Amino acid sequence: MIKRRKTKTVSIGPLRLGSRHPIAVQTMTKVFTTDVSACLRQIRKLEKAGCNMVRIAVPTKADTEAFVKIVAKSPMPVVADVHFSAARAIEAIEAGAAKIRLNPGNIKDKKDIFRIIDCAKSHKIAIRVGVNEASIRDLKSDVAPAKRTALMLKEMRSFVRLFEKAGFENLVLSAKSADTTRTIEVNRAIAANFEYPIHIGLTHAGLPEDALIPSSVAIGTLLAEGIGDTIRVSIAGNPVKEIVIGRQILRSLGLESHSGPELIVCPTCGRCQINVIALAKKVRKRLGNVTKPVRVAVMGCVVNGPGEAADADIAVCAGNGKGYIYKNGKKIAVVEENALLDVLAEKIKNF
Repeated sequence: MIKRRKTKTVSIGPLRLGSRHPIAVQTMTKVFTTDVSACLRQIRKLEKAGCNMVRIAVPTKADTEAFVKIVAKSPMPVVADVHFSAARAIEAIEAGAAKIRLNPGNIKDKKDIFRIIDCAKSHKIAIRVGVNEASIRDLKSDVAPAKRTALMLKEMRSFVRLFEKAGFENLVLSAKSADTTRTIEVNRAIAANFEYPIHIGLTHAGLPEDALIPSSVAIGTLLAEGIGDTIRVSIAGNPVKEIVIGRQILRSLGLESHSGPELIVCPTCGRCQINVIALAKKVRKRLGNVTKPVRVAVMGCVVNGPGEAADADIAVCAGNGKGYIYKNGKKIAVVEENALLDVLAEKIKNF
């Protein structure tokens, strides 16, 4: 069992972040913020997929004006993503943001940062302090990659001190990089130096097929070490996929708090006498409306099959015109192959 590091607890609306609370999965809307209806449609789809909080870009005053309407109807806490402008940050806080994401490095006047802090204090909301490798390279374009982790930690330390000096500790920390190894290194360093909740993720990870592996490696490694209180899988595409991948990462580590079915499938080989992949796709379709936490295995042969059946709540196999159903490793039914899916659905319903 993974032992999570101890952190302070931070409130994001009704959501709690920190070591005593479930790891939250988040993403960003990917439509124009001024299109309130489109934003809300996307947010509702994200909620259905298991999203815990959603971040929205507010680069203009028109966006913060739309932000008010989105917050009022959102079914989950809404975070304002702010860059460069103290005015946008303050407008978003006053519009009802549950948290703002801020990179203090791109707000040059410290007086503006203190104005934001005062406003956040007044509204009792959290601030995510973000540092990323791109901003570090902007500061010192010639810094060697091997030295960037130390420089990111140094910048984070200066930001945290600035907030603490102003009496503000309702913080979530994040350090982002597009490099998998550096993402792991810098978050380890932050976890070792601070007791605030940490947002983890690999930035600019790419298209879904390209983002899946590096994001899973970076986020999974850190979570396995007990580091991370909220995660985002960044992909260029549908944000619902970010939530699905994030949930799968949590589930693979036993950290999943969102109930639902899990499907495991034999990898197949020359021993298979049925089309395992085709059967698995049919089973997945049948699981589409299942909300209870149940582990279903589709078995391929007698070599791996018994093990898959023993580790699953319900397992199925087929061959020679027959379908076989197992519950907790014990065979409970033999049916005609064409009736297998209907019987399986009934067994899951009654599980």
